[in-house]
Amino acid sequence: MDKPQHTLEFEKPLRDLEQQLSVLQDTSRQHKLDVKPEIGAIEKKIEATRREIYANLTTWQKVQLARHPLRPYSLDYINAIFDDFQELHGDRRMGDDQALIGGTAFFEGKPVMLLAQQKGRGTRENLRRNFGMPQPQGYRKANRLMKMAANFKLPVISFIDTPGAYPGINAEECHVAEAIAVNLLEMSQLPVPIIAIVIGEGGSGGAIGIGVADRILILQFAYYSVASPEASAAILWKDRSHASKAAEAMKISAQDLYRLGVADEIIPEPFGGAHRNPDQASENVREAISRHLKKLRAFSPKALKTNRYQKYRDIGVIEEPPEGDAQSLPPHPSPKAANE
Repeated sequence: MDKPQHTLEFEKPLRDLEQQLSVLQDTSRQHKLDVKPEIGAIEKKIEATRREIYANLTTWQKVQLARHPLRPYSLDYINAIFDDFQELHGDRRMGDDQALIGGTAFFEGKPVMLLAQQKGRGTRENLRRNFGMPQPQGYRKANRLMKMAANFKLPVISFIDTPGAYPGINAEECHVAEAIAVNLLEMSQLPVPIIAIVIGEGGSGGAIGIGVADRILILQFAYYSVASPEASAAILWKDRSHASKAAEAMKISAQDLYRLGVADEIIPEPFGGAHRNPDQASENVREAISRHLKKLRAFSPKALKTNRYQKYRDIGVIEEPPEGDAQSLPPHPSPKAANE
């Protein structure tokens, strides 16, 4: 598999070693030199450096991985996991929004409704997708498709990957907050199973606008937050350069969210991030969806709505430890694949 060409700051020691290995291998081929011991030594050093880097990532470094430009986007997962995706357009009120896509597809031979926030690759597509920031018509389109799913008894599967809803004047004039609020209400009462997967960024109300689900799954290096670390740093310290400090304080990593009971499962990523092996990342997502969907299909519409209501009532409930007991609350049970 080809190595990603984009290197994050904390990955530079690893990139330097990989470049040394490439030079040594080229030299060996061109001059027919026996440098197997030297190649073996560098390969061992690369492996040790990888483990050291990715086993000790800060929350801010995980945010950087969540935003990696080579990371698989929603359509990458949809095309890899589902069959016969038929995209549906328009909110029947204003127009279409390419930052929030949706439509029917087949999963393991059965029909489902997909909703997804889609970023673009390259300037032209990013402009068309509005950098993954949905407009009001995007959320209203999602609402229309959710109602269609309810009518035809289709499970809803949503892929969350957005820095947030578009904050521009046009979005405000067209009532983006109202569009998101209506979605929260509609999703809370939807009589079909809903699974939401945070695959990259899960920013603010823009993310939760398609995220009120029976199961919230999150990829290992994704994040889910009330605001971006930069915005929070600007509010708290009046300086966006404190984003790394804000990210740590906000507890927005997959591991923190699982421990706090916000996320129901952490989906493991290939070593170094989903962009290192998109096929494996897609297979991990497919397996998680399959497992949770089988369980949710067993519930009646009434049970789904009751359990969903209770799930969100429980989020944020804090139990104080007994006086004098400084021991922290027990963590959310660890899933088999929740890699730290």
